[in-house]
This record gives sequence, structure tokens and C-alpha cells, in this order.
Amino acid sequence: MRVLVTGASGMLGRATATALAARGDEVTVLQRRPAGLPLREVLGDVADPDAVGRAARGQDAVVHLAAKVDVTGPWREYLHANVTGTRAVVDACRGAGVGRLVHVSSPSVAHAGAALVGVGAGPADPAAARGAYSRSKALAERLALAADGGPTAVVAVRPHLVWGPGDPQLVGRIVARARTGRLPVVGTGAALVDTTWVDNAADALVAAVEAPVHGEALVVSNGEPRPVGEVIAALCRAAGAPPPRRSVPLPAAWAAGALAEGVWAATGRRDTPPLTRFLAGQLATAHWFDQRRTREALGWAPRVPLDEGFARLARWYAADPSR
Repeated sequence: MRVLVTGASGMLGRATATALAARGDEVTVLQRRPAGLPLREVLGDVADPDAVGRAARGQDAVVHLAAKVDVTGPWREYLHANVTGTRAVVDACRGAGVGRLVHVSSPSVAHAGAALVGVGAGPADPAAARGAYSRSKALAERLALAADGGPTAVVAVRPHLVWGPGDPQLVGRIVARARTGRLPVVGTGAALVDTTWVDNAADALVAAVEAPVHGEALVVSNGEPRPVGEVIAALCRAAGAPPPRRSVPLPAAWAAGALAEGVWAATGRRDTPPLTRFLAGQLATAHWFDQRRTREALGWAPRVPLDEGFARLARWYAADPSR
């Protein structure tokens, strides 16, 4: 197949484009800066209709990953990348007669803050989603699924807490803070959470390109809920960093996150604060998902268990101590 992948400079986008090419697909990638992949590349902003239109021309399918993924920053940036960008992708798919759009979303689009225990993919709710990222992704998912039908079949896939070698988000931030002694456990650390090894998430997106399902959202994870404290400690050990040895009650962490957000907003800082209210809630609240519908619909199952993922991450760090 001829497949366009947007956002291939990110960890999951790169893994997905590589997996598609490995199975013999003709892959084009679209992102703002070179991805360094031996694939046809179109450089441009995902919110630029002309750039997206050029990239989508002649494609059989599009896997749309490009997004602003962060916990801070002005709303206009999330709106531009996540909502306007998704609209440009949808319009390009329709204009080019693309038969399949896999829209990569997030479980946070349906998370209002309460514990999620063995649930499926609830409806995206921009009003209840917490934080600019989650709200913008909820709007984007609704926009994408509304385009299902006619020449383009659309499915939304929500990978949950994807991690792996070179991950600047989950792994990178946890390890950096652990090495400076600024990584506490929020609450007891006993809340069960799902995570997803990057190659498993990429396999799910590849499966979604040809699966017969469309018009719905599916959550993807390893399906191995673990206590959040255990997951964080395993990531730290893999990187040779000290695991957290102190805990902070959720109310105190929530207050600290609110203070940090206020300081960052008032001073215009663009780096990521050490804690936010969203992050505090995520670290202290259970969120794991029933994977039966996902596996049935995609004909997919994770091939790398979490413990093997931790071992692979440890080998990656050991191979180059400068990491």
C-alpha cells in the first residue's frame, strides 16, 4: 500500500513508518523537520493545507500522528497543531480520495479525572477532558470520526502511555528528574496503570491501516496493569537512575502543580514544569483499559511484554552511557 505517516519525527511516528516500510508498503512521511528515515519525505506544517495535500496525493491510507504533545503552552498552539492540523488531514484525505484514515488520539480525551478501571474507549468529551492537550485532542478526534464514510473510512486509535528507547516524554522526564533527586511518588504509588511498549503501539497502528473496523475509537495498551510506583521504579532502574524514595500526598502535589502552572504562565517559560495538576492526578489515579474490543477489531495483540520492554530499555541505556 501507499501510506502517509504524519509526525514521523516523533518516537511512535518513526516506529510506525519503519514498521510499514518493513512489511513492503510505499511510505511517505510529513513533518516540519527531517526525520532521517530512508523514505519519501514532505516537509511542512500539518496545519498547512497545501503541504498536507501534496503529501496525501496518491495515497491509499494516512496514519495521522502529528500533534503538539505537552502539558503547558498557550491554547492557540494546541488548536493550531491538533485541531486545525487534523482538519487539514481530513480535507486532504477527502480531496485525494484516500480510502483509510487512522487518526491517532489519546485515552485522555475521555478522562475527566476519575479512576478508569477496566473500561473501554468512552466518547471523546472536550468539555470534561483535563488540560489543553486533552481538550484539543478530543476536538480533533470528534472531527476525524465525523468524516467517516464516503470514500474515506476513519478509525481513531488511542495508544496509552507509550514508551521506549529515546522517548523524550515519559521515560526522558522521569529519568531526568530521578537523577536530580526530584522524583517523588504521588500518593501511595499503588494505583494501577496501563502503559504501552512503542513497538506494540506501532504494530497496532499498522494493523489499523487494513482492519475492517471504522467509525469508532479503540484504546491500545500492553494490557498489563501495574502499580504506577512499580512502573516508575522499573524505568529508573533500566536507565541506571535511583528510583523515588519519598512520596507526596495528592493534595500537596495538586497544589504544587497549580503553583508551577501559574508561575510558568506568568513568566512565559516554554520548558516543562516539574509538576502539573494533570500529572499529579495521573500519577495517583488508576487508569487501565479492557483490551478485548481492540484486539478483536484490529486482529492484533502485543508481542513484547512489559518486562521484556524494561530489559530492552536497559540494554539501550547500557549501550551508550552518555544517554
